[in-house]
Amino acid sequence: MSEYRFDVNQVVEVLNRILEMELAGVVRYTHYSFMVFGPNRIPITSWLQSQASESLTHSQEAGEMITHLGGHPSLGIGQLLETHKHDIFSILEESLEHESRQMKLYQELLDLVKDKSVMLEEFARRMVAEEETHIGEVKKMMRK
Repeated sequence: MSEYRFDVNQVVEVLNRILEMELAGVVRYTHYSFMVFGPNRIPITSWLQSQASESLTHSQEAGEMITHLGGHPSLGIGQLLETHKHDIFSILEESLEHESRQMKLYQELLDLVKDKSVMLEEFARRMVAEEETHIGEVKKMMRK
């Protein structure tokens, strides 16, 4: 009998998708920070760089969860699309889409571990809350 009350392989698979998506966020937000020009460059670049750093932290946390469960962290990276649209509004739209996909993955993890693992449930809940906050921040920045 497994020491876990959930399908470990399924949880590791979702955690690996989270890891890959967060690593894509590191690349995505770093790239965006290079592409910002104009009078608001400094605060926007700073925000994008902080998003990249946060994505790296989240990827590290996901990797630690994977190895805690005896899994093998993926060396893959999530989907990166180059739209060649680098105006601030387009960057924010792409960020909103990325954050929404991340939130869905964390919600999927939460659904798998809810009431089955305090550690994983709290991790997933914290990540869902952070993604909801990011989505709200991006939506505020997109308002005219």
